[in-house]
Amino acid sequence: MPALDLTATSADLTRTICDIPSVSGDEKVLADLIHEAVSALPHLDVFRDGDTIVARTSQGRAQRVAIAGHIDTVPINANVPTRDLDLEGEQYIWGRGTVDMKAGVAVQLKLAAELVAPRVDITWMWYDHEEVDADLNGLTRLARTRPDLFQADFAILGEPSNGEVEGGCNGNLRAIVRTHGVRSHSARAWIGENAIHKAAPVLTRLAEYRPRDIAVEGLVYREGLNAVRIGGGVAGNVIPDLCEIEVNYRFAPSRDAAEAEQHVRDVFSGFDVDVVDLAVGARPGLDAPLAQEFVAAVGAEPRPKYGWTDVARFSALGVPAVNYGPGDPHLAHHDEERVPIAQIEAVERGLRAWLTSS
Repeated sequence: MPALDLTATSADLTRTICDIPSVSGDEKVLADLIHEAVSALPHLDVFRDGDTIVARTSQGRAQRVAIAGHIDTVPINANVPTRDLDLEGEQYIWGRGTVDMKAGVAVQLKLAAELVAPRVDITWMWYDHEEVDADLNGLTRLARTRPDLFQADFAILGEPSNGEVEGGCNGNLRAIVRTHGVRSHSARAWIGENAIHKAAPVLTRLAEYRPRDIAVEGLVYREGLNAVRIGGGVAGNVIPDLCEIEVNYRFAPSRDAAEAEQHVRDVFSGFDVDVVDLAVGARPGLDAPLAQEFVAAVGAEPRPKYGWTDVARFSALGVPAVNYGPGDPHLAHHDEERVPIAQIEAVERGLRAWLTSS
């Protein structure tokens, strides 16, 4: 595998790193190449933890900014290697990871190499296992082993945001709602109790649920509560004694973990509810001076982030954080994932201008 050429354009770097498969759990090859490339840069102090690489400037600046991006992707579905597309006169790079979020990582790598003396000190973070369970996330691991590396006055996560600034993020909760019955032969159904039939009220509550729009520090976050998986049944001639509905609750960053969990339990009052995953959101953080300078410099109108992102990890540590990266979030994980080259270049210009302005 050839070395990464950090003198290439950010678009070419995007093509290169997207063509290196790095589905969650298989990031080592790409992590090795990133580690090799940034370790050769004398202005950066480099630290590695598993397949997470951190590179820091140490210029003695009064302020420090953390800029992070994950290097893993969801599974490939015949969309690697990348290819160039022309859609109605706009040039795109198509392929897995172009949106989520290797175009953002490519911009970061190029700037990490070129910004030898930025106006603030920078901590660059490229991490593994973002697309899977939170306990595997490279930032989670790094926070345990080197919490000092998270010290910053402001953080930027390169999640796809259409080149706009998206403040904070919604929280994310997953729960299993269970209904119970009694098994019997299906020819004598009256002897048993059908757990799948008992799930009907759960689905009715979900169908009738009306999500709320909640304003938090000037940004309006839309909540959502949806069934994402359902399972039950034993055999073709058995009345089932168990049905499980997995629900996903996206909640505004005004709610803490306890409030989010209680809301779900209230909605499904009377049923067996087991919360299996819970990550609180992040408030916008746009009142921080560095955040305001950043928004003004890139000329963006801040928007809310509806999905959960790792800005929440920085927010939990008291570091205000925003999402800023190329790519349409609607195309993340899509088989037609593609990023406009002009957007990659615009994000690079925005970050470069802000990090080098006096």
